[in-house]
Amino acid sequence: MKPITILLAEDHIIVRDGLQALLATESDMKVVAEASDGQKAVELTCKHRPDVVVMDIAMPTLNGFEATRQIVKRCPSTKVLVLSAHSDDAYVHRINALGASGYLIKQTASLILPLAIREVMKGKCFFSPSISMRLQKTRQRLSQAGISLKSTDPTTKLTSREMQVLQLIAEGNANKQTAAHLGISIKTVEKHRQSLMEKLNIHDTAGLTRYAIAEGVIESSIQETTGPEVDR
Repeated sequence: MKPITILLAEDHIIVRDGLQALLATESDMKVVAEASDGQKAVELTCKHRPDVVVMDIAMPTLNGFEATRQIVKRCPSTKVLVLSAHSDDAYVHRINALGASGYLIKQTASLILPLAIREVMKGKCFFSPSISMRLQKTRQRLSQAGISLKSTDPTTKLTSREMQVLQLIAEGNANKQTAAHLGISIKTVEKHRQSLMEKLNIHDTAGLTRYAIAEGVIESSIQETTGPEVDR
């Protein structure tokens, strides 16, 4: 039987190694690629077309939210299963609205990750038990009010490129560095920056950074990538 192919997107190499070791014990699963940032996760997903991407949220260059949005759009047959240390309702609602198939808390991953992967492969959604209960209650409340989860996500007004530019700006990159990261001109970066400020009604870099932290685009203290992506 063909194994379930998996891509691991996680910026901490020790966590990636642990996940790799865990999944290596499952005879019906195979890790085909690993990525240390969201941009590489998107690129390697498009290259390998894995069945499932196990996705962290807090990653440099491109966070898990935007990486999920791009993967769901570009590789619709690939399921995205988020694995995060954050259990905030706002994170769960947002990633669910972006099309992820599930959300697991890292603290319980070793117990339920293989099960979650098998469930999303069946076309089901899978959430850590505590998250599932809260999500169900929220859906009921919003449904009664005639509000969708997606409409509660303030970043849906931004394009994928604007989200990339926002993260790079918030991580402290100047226009020249942002342009180099994205392979676009400095003038184009300036246009995206201006569009961000107009859409968000924010008029300085400090404000954009505060917004990015508040919305989970970056963490309050940016962590450096601890290992290069591995194309297995």
